[in-house]
Amino acid sequence: MPTTQPTTSSEVLRSFSYGGGWQSTAALVLAARGEIDYRTFLMANVGDDSEHPGTLRYLKHYALPYAAEHGIEIVVLDRIMKRTGQRRTLYEDLTRPGSRSLKIPVRMSNGAPGTRSCTVSFKIKVIGDELKRRGATAEHPATVGIGISLDEIERANKRRCEPHEHIEYPLLERGIRRIDCARIIRSAGLPLPPKSACWFCPFKRPESWHDMRRTEPDLFAKACQLEDLLNERRDLLGKDHVYLTRFGRPLRKAIPEGVDTLPFDEFDTGCDSGWCMT
Repeated sequence: MPTTQPTTSSEVLRSFSYGGGWQSTAALVLAARGEIDYRTFLMANVGDDSEHPGTLRYLKHYALPYAAEHGIEIVVLDRIMKRTGQRRTLYEDLTRPGSRSLKIPVRMSNGAPGTRSCTVSFKIKVIGDELKRRGATAEHPATVGIGISLDEIERANKRRCEPHEHIEYPLLERGIRRIDCARIIRSAGLPLPPKSACWFCPFKRPESWHDMRRTEPDLFAKACQLEDLLNERRDLLGKDHVYLTRFGRPLRKAIPEGVDTLPFDEFDTGCDSGWCMT
C-alpha cells in the first residue's frame, strides 16, 4: 500500500469508495476527465479469497493501469486485526475452525436475510480507519464519494458512515443511471467490469447464481461447500439451516444445472448500503 502523508487540518480529504463495479468504475473515468473531484479511490478488499475473481482481474488489468495513467491513486485496503496485526479475510472468518461467525446475510428458513456485519467490518470500518490514518477527524471529516446511481436512489443513506466522514453521491447529483455508467466506461476504451460482490454473497440474484453454475462451475461448487459447512456447524449447535439463496433449499438444489431464470428478479434487491456491489 502506498505511503501517504496525513492531510493537514486546513485541507479536506476527498476519496471515493471503489467497489470495482460499473458505478465506481464510471466514477473513476469521470475523475480522470476532471468531471468529479476525486484523486484517491479506496477499495476495501474483503480478501483475495472472497472477492469475486473477475473483480480482482479487472482491478489488476484495467482499473489500476487506467488510474495510474491519469494520476489517480487506487489504494487496496485489507482488514487488519488490531490485536494481532494480521490480515483477515471474510472467507477465513466464515471457515476458520471453531468459528460460529455468520457475518454474511445468509437466508433463514423463511427466506429472509439474517443479520449481517460484513459490510461494517470489511468495508465501512476498513475505509474509515484509512481515512483516520490520513488525518480525518470528527472536526475535520473526510469527504467520501459513494457510487450509487440514479436508478438505485433508494440505496442512498447518509447515516451509514463514520463520524469522521461526510458522504457524497456524485452520480446521483449528476442524474447518472447504471446504463449511463456502461456508456461512460466504454467511452474511455475500457471493457465493462463484472458485477462486484463476494462470490458467495447471499444477496446475489438467482440469475447470477445460474451464470456462475454454468460458466464458473468450480466456484459454484465452492459456494455449495461453504453452505454445507455453515449448516454442519448449525447442526452441532441445534440451529435451523441457513442458505445462500432465498429459496430455503441447498444451493445445488435451488439452482439446478441446466435451468435458467428470467434476467430480472424483482424480489432480490441486493445490498442497500452502497459500500458493496458498486
